[in-house]
Amino acid sequence: MNKANSLSDLARHLGLSPATVSRALAQHEAIALKTRERVATAARDLGYVPNRAAQALASGRSGFAGFLLPMRGRGLADPFLGELVSGLTEGFAAKGVELLLSAVPREGSELRQLESLVTSGRVDGIVLSRIEQDDPRVTLLRERGLPFVAHGRVGTDESGYSWLDTDGRAAFAEAFELLYALGHRRFGLLSIDDRLTFRILREEGLRSAFAAKGDPGLTLRHASCARYDPEGRARAIAELLAGPDRPTAVLAVADGLALELMAAAQTHGLSVPGDLSIIGFDNIPAGAHVRPGLTTFDACIADCATELAAMLLARIAAPDTPHISRLLTPQLVLRQSHGPAPQA
Repeated sequence: MNKANSLSDLARHLGLSPATVSRALAQHEAIALKTRERVATAARDLGYVPNRAAQALASGRSGFAGFLLPMRGRGLADPFLGELVSGLTEGFAAKGVELLLSAVPREGSELRQLESLVTSGRVDGIVLSRIEQDDPRVTLLRERGLPFVAHGRVGTDESGYSWLDTDGRAAFAEAFELLYALGHRRFGLLSIDDRLTFRILREEGLRSAFAAKGDPGLTLRHASCARYDPEGRARAIAELLAGPDRPTAVLAVADGLALELMAAAQTHGLSVPGDLSIIGFDNIPAGAHVRPGLTTFDACIADCATELAAMLLARIAAPDTPHISRLLTPQLVLRQSHGPAPQA
């Protein structure tokens, strides 16, 4: 047989019943692993493409994993989300699962969109990102019993759901120690107002390291804005750069903010890092291409996405198993946007 055009063709070639072949292609655990592997190999060799609707009927699963995509403009303007979505797509595709992106309109409700996705039965599980301190999406999914994994944590609640996160608290403490050792005493913090746990933990890391020094010569200027407010970002950056006692070193909770700060500083005639040291977080590709290169922490976004996909597939396959939590250590990427404190 040169090609299997139907499930019956494939079953006839293998000497198995169509029902067994269908369940094997759907990775049903009632079918022996060796049989599943034999069927998958034959399907690949004979060019058989399974009908997804038939697979869903046989397995009770849709073959899709869901991800909510807030729309804040045309395309994936957010480089963090772009890299995360790309990594999730690859991670799921490697296991024969497709990623369903559910776009949330600019003025739409993410919670309502999530509820619609759950109720429709279009997905077997959900990946959540940008977790809030008290996240109603996590509450909804726990109540509905749909498998999900979170990229981040709900405040101090780290049990009862599966999550993966990077340790922003430790990272910002490390950044402070680096800059303090270089002579900086006037610090700035460029942040956002949203109640996102990653933002709060990174701020806590800086403030706790700051307080632990007990140095009366230390000062901290904090400026923040709404996440998707360009005018607010410009005001926050102007506030940081104003006056003769402006900070000589600034930590930005995300690379996008750090890059805007760098551009504004240079517009104001400030040298980076001669007059102002800047450190970001995420290691988005643009940080390596600006001049000077942005010192930042590598959040390993693509690796996180691959791991999140594997975690969700494991929960879908065995929803009653214990939850998994992983806290990754982000690596400091030393480039040229930080240096010794300027001389008085």
